[in-house]
Amino acid sequence: MTESLFSRRAWRIVACVLSLGMPLAPALAATPPDTADYIVAVVNQELVTNAELQARLARIREEAARSNAKLPPPAELRKQVLDALIDERVLVTHAREVGPKIDEVELDRAVANVAVQNQMTMAQLRARLEQQGIPYATFRNNVKDQMLLERVREREVNSRIQVSDDEIDALLAQRRAAAGNAPQLNIAQILVTVPEGATPEQVAQRRARAEAALARVKAGESFEKVAREVSEDGNRAQGGVIGMRPADKLPDLFVEAVRSLKPGEITPTLLRSGAGFHVLKLIDRQEGAAFTVQQTHVRHILLRVSPQLSVQAAKARIAEFRREILAGTKTFGQLARENSEDGSAAQGGDLGWASPGTFVPEFEEAMDALPIDGISEPLVSRFGVHLIQVLGRRQVTLDPKQQREQARNVLREQKFETAYRDWVRDLRGRAYVELRDPPQ
Repeated sequence: MTESLFSRRAWRIVACVLSLGMPLAPALAATPPDTADYIVAVVNQELVTNAELQARLARIREEAARSNAKLPPPAELRKQVLDALIDERVLVTHAREVGPKIDEVELDRAVANVAVQNQMTMAQLRARLEQQGIPYATFRNNVKDQMLLERVREREVNSRIQVSDDEIDALLAQRRAAAGNAPQLNIAQILVTVPEGATPEQVAQRRARAEAALARVKAGESFEKVAREVSEDGNRAQGGVIGMRPADKLPDLFVEAVRSLKPGEITPTLLRSGAGFHVLKLIDRQEGAAFTVQQTHVRHILLRVSPQLSVQAAKARIAEFRREILAGTKTFGQLARENSEDGSAAQGGDLGWASPGTFVPEFEEAMDALPIDGISEPLVSRFGVHLIQVLGRRQVTLDPKQQREQARNVLREQKFETAYRDWVRDLRGRAYVELRDPPQ
């Protein structure tokens, strides 16, 4: 499959459905009466049936209709979906052969999560499976296969990724050069906004409010206290602190205003920008801090997606966790211990202190956007659906060994997708695949 065959939006829909499978309800639905069932492919010792193919096609068309995405012509779409089903069988059979043992307690928790995601009790899940003629043991084995596949994929794909010392040296040299031109600044601000098209009287009122805030700080009041009471920007809850950032990522107006300041000092006069009036405080400056990084203390809850648990169902359950935490009816740690499907569950989802490059990009992007104690919306990564909470941040200067390890992690992540595609292609090339024509 290639992205050029259809729109990027349609590609995302097809890729998601092909790679993650179908949610419980469609998976248990009866085969449409006008769909004859027969074998369309044999993969190693596994079968792909026409009923399964048609159900997957229906799911993709349903997703595309919801988002107004354009799909490829029917014959091409069928070929792509069949290829994806074959790839799934190849990967699952390989995972069964070489995968690690799945702990029964962990498997029980994953199966229970499928029931919860579909708003069922375990008894209701068993009844639904029985109604549709699906043995509970078969369903449980399918969940186990997904867990095996996830673990084998991470192990084998990671083993294929090679990062050389020359590549690490080049990345570190690039960072040193960039840091030499861009010192890092941690600035706090008090912002009094001025609406677009404000009258002179309105501007004067806003200036007076900002001047009063500046006077309070000069008189000895805490900058953080005044910012929380007066400032009108998104960082007011943090006392106006923006956080450590490269100078080239900050407004030129801010960089010039604090150039002559020492850490702890404030700008002597107001700054005026298109947003309004600013009072700035320089918290810290790190000249050419190539290897001083901001570490984040983070925890998460992870639900893994599978043919039994769709992305949408997992997102809905994660959203419910978030509502329970914000309402105070459950704690983050409690929900993580009861539901999270990774090794951090026993620690209440705690992932510890992490440097940039430790997690996949989509996880880090969401994590970096959160304030301390902030809780994310449901986040989809290649591991599943996460709920993230930031517990703290700190600046750490890495020693040479840590510098190289961080660079290695960044480079490995950059190479993951290519290595994954190569891995699937190699397994497919070694598998027995027989395509069958419809019966006459």
